[in-house]
Amino acid sequence: MEVRARAPGKIILAGEHAVVHGSAAVAAAIDLYTTSSLRLLPAGEDGGAGAVELDLRDSGLTFSWPCSRVRAALGEVGGKAGAPTPCSPDELAAVAKLLEGQEIPEAKIWLSAGLSAFLFLYTSILGPGKAVVTSDLPIGAGLGSSAAFCVSMSGALLTAAGAVGVAGGSGDEEWELFGKDDLELVNQWAFQGEKIIHGKPSGIDNSVSTFGSMIKFKKGELTNLKSRNPVKMLITDTRVGRNTKALLAGVSERASRHPDAMASVFNAVNSISEELSSVVELAAEDEIAITTREDKLAELMEMNQGLLQCMGVSHSSIETVLRTTLKYSLVSKLTGAGGGGCVLTLTPTLSAHTVLEKVATELESHGFRCFKVEVGGRGLQVCRA
Repeated sequence: MEVRARAPGKIILAGEHAVVHGSAAVAAAIDLYTTSSLRLLPAGEDGGAGAVELDLRDSGLTFSWPCSRVRAALGEVGGKAGAPTPCSPDELAAVAKLLEGQEIPEAKIWLSAGLSAFLFLYTSILGPGKAVVTSDLPIGAGLGSSAAFCVSMSGALLTAAGAVGVAGGSGDEEWELFGKDDLELVNQWAFQGEKIIHGKPSGIDNSVSTFGSMIKFKKGELTNLKSRNPVKMLITDTRVGRNTKALLAGVSERASRHPDAMASVFNAVNSISEELSSVVELAAEDEIAITTREDKLAELMEMNQGLLQCMGVSHSSIETVLRTTLKYSLVSKLTGAGGGGCVLTLTPTLSAHTVLEKVATELESHGFRCFKVEVGGRGLQVCRA
């Protein structure tokens, strides 16, 4: 039996950083995916339970754990495909021991957290098997790569375990969609994986990756948004790493030093997120309406970027993208933590294709990497062979 599941990455259209201080934020799925493929392995010749294997195809790394060793560390493997319980400190310590002896390159030591999440999810839900993971998403760039990994892996595992089913076709002959209740279960498991990787995630990334489309997030509450017309973006990965915790702390420190001024900044961001939520749900049925809608989105993105600069989370690489796209009359803003990472550029529906090609070529001349994406698409999908 083989199961494949794919989950999209995400962008923050408005509200990053301010959402930590009570403002609304708007996040959306993008059509860049992480795909997890599972193949169940037969038991060993001695009647043993085989192994758990993970092939990270993009990194060129493969990891394997004999089920006898996994069982000794964590107890019985698989069979817990119902509602998840959080990974306990004792389980996390046992998972950490399982990572000992694995040859993780020093330059990719950050993989340890993802491997821990994989082991917890795999050994909780399923028995021996091999997982292969591929991804369109750059890692650590603010596009929700860890959430897409946890969602696609949870979806594949739960499907293979028979705990979830599909609701029908997705319009793509190869991929099928999950039912709403099954998506809820997948999301719960993915969130447990995200907690292992990030400690205290908001739940935004895994929710967007699971359900797709767009959401508004404010003070722990999620509101689904329905985009009436396609929104297209050029995403520029500056390839500049950043420390999310340090950037969050920097914004909080600035808010402590200038409480009134920063409260006004956060309030303004909240207003932008609320208005953007309304704009994306507007139906535009002719060229004038489409242009008007996209002009509003561009203005809101531009204002949000200015407020992010006020928070101190821009970067010289981000400013390079802003200057470059402005030359072509295109509006951009950072997405995620800032300090590097990725930048969004709104692509007007009626703009010439050659303009976008010129922009991408110029950005790539700076050593950046560009992706053309459609925003607000489908969430988790599955394919069974």
